[in-house]
Amino acid sequence: MTAEREVWRESLGVVFATSAYGISFGALAVASGLDVWQTCVLSLLMFTGGSQFAFVGVFTAGGVAALPSAIASAALLGVRNVAYGMRMSPIVGGGPVRKAAAAHFTIDESTAVAISQSDPRLRQVGFWVTGIGIFVGWNITTLVGALVGDVLGDPKAWGLDAAAAAAFLALLWPRLRQRQAVVVGIAAAVVAAAFTPMLMPGLPVLVAAVVAIAVGWFNWMGRPAASVETTDAGPEATS
Repeated sequence: MTAEREVWRESLGVVFATSAYGISFGALAVASGLDVWQTCVLSLLMFTGGSQFAFVGVFTAGGVAALPSAIASAALLGVRNVAYGMRMSPIVGGGPVRKAAAAHFTIDESTAVAISQSDPRLRQVGFWVTGIGIFVGWNITTLVGALVGDVLGDPKAWGLDAAAAAAFLALLWPRLRQRQAVVVGIAAAVVAAAFTPMLMPGLPVLVAAVVAIAVGWFNWMGRPAASVETTDAGPEATS
């Protein structure tokens, strides 16, 4: 098998796996009060699973009154794609039009497949095949989920109400490798839980984000331990 065919196989595997849970999003969005066309437009224009689940989750809990919080929560999760864009810009190459087109397909999966390749050409293949493939597959499964949403009935009976939380956990879990990330996750969860009874849906998440920003900005719990000199400094070191 050639290297390019291997990248295609890897990319298509990610495409099918990721596209599958678009059905959950479509069904959950319809159950939250959106109609089919609104659900499909959300997938076409927003196209980032974590943000879409955040939007629907907050909207479900608070209705129209929580719409500003739903938008803010979705935007907050979408900020990570800006970092992906900066990483992918030299890989995608080309002029402004090409990069603008690539921006819509710059998501977790397309970035991960691309940067895992060692050859620049294979990185482009991985990015475009994964990004476009998931875009097509995600929108098809979103439509399917939205159409069958009424047939499925209560999303809780199928566990679809937990899809948003599962998506967030899937994004968070791989990052819990350092002490600072663990502290941020625990602190943000405690703050969000504490404010949930007092604030409208969506706002506790935004308040918790302030904790994450503060810890990240000041690098609390993230500084490496001071290195210990192991070389012989001579008699002067003891004076």
